[in-house]
Amino acid sequence: MAPLLEACKELFGTNNLFEVLDVDKNANENQLKKAYHKLSLKIHPDRVDDGEKEMATRKFQTLGKVYALLSDKDLRAVYIETGEVDEESAVTEDRDWDEYWRLLFKKIDIQDIKDFEAKYRESEEEMNDLKQAYLDGEGEMNYILNEVLCCTYEDEGRFRGIIEKWIEEDEVPDFPNFSEEDKKKKNARKRKAAAEAKEAQQMKKELGLGDDMDSLKALIQKRNKSREEGMDSFLDNLAAKYGGGSGKKKGSKKGK
Repeated sequence: MAPLLEACKELFGTNNLFEVLDVDKNANENQLKKAYHKLSLKIHPDRVDDGEKEMATRKFQTLGKVYALLSDKDLRAVYIETGEVDEESAVTEDRDWDEYWRLLFKKIDIQDIKDFEAKYRESEEEMNDLKQAYLDGEGEMNYILNEVLCCTYEDEGRFRGIIEKWIEEDEVPDFPNFSEEDKKKKNARKRKAAAEAKEAQQMKKELGLGDDMDSLKALIQKRNKSREEGMDSFLDNLAAKYGGGSGKKKGSKKGK
């Protein structure tokens, strides 16, 4: 077995390159890139503790080799036909895979976020994410607001109206956490939102954002600064969406 396939088996539990990226063998170039971006965000060495960096680096480098091979039409065709990997033609050991990654994926800026928010809000994708968050969180509004991208406390009323309609139409179950939520939780959420709005204003000053930038944009920056663990970061999720899929398998807990 070729060294690359052996490494995939050891690090990802499979020697099938398509399974490593979790894509079909007929995946197009854009789907490959999205899948690579999504997985690389999770395993990037910068996102793990020092004790895990060596393993994360090996996985990151191996993943880069897998993507480089599958994104080459000729090498991919040979792999599909024979199941073999031409290591010499496919990849070079001395390639800077971190630089390679950064060349592929641009840094997300405030304008990207604004554009994404405008497209995402009230879209089918947002509705799907809202429904999934409602089901996963068993109706916990704190969980829902933490899981759905771009939302703020001001979206709670809109979300409640949508969910109530789903319940009425039997699209989702009526969880007690939703329909019988304690007023103390609602009030606590309101106080937290007010505190975050105040923090956002301060963050705007610290970040040097102009008056045309609203509190939400500063909050996004605040979240990115304070939530640095893997895919829990707002911008990591947004990057995953730009890079592929919803990528929203987060480790949040109900009532967070």
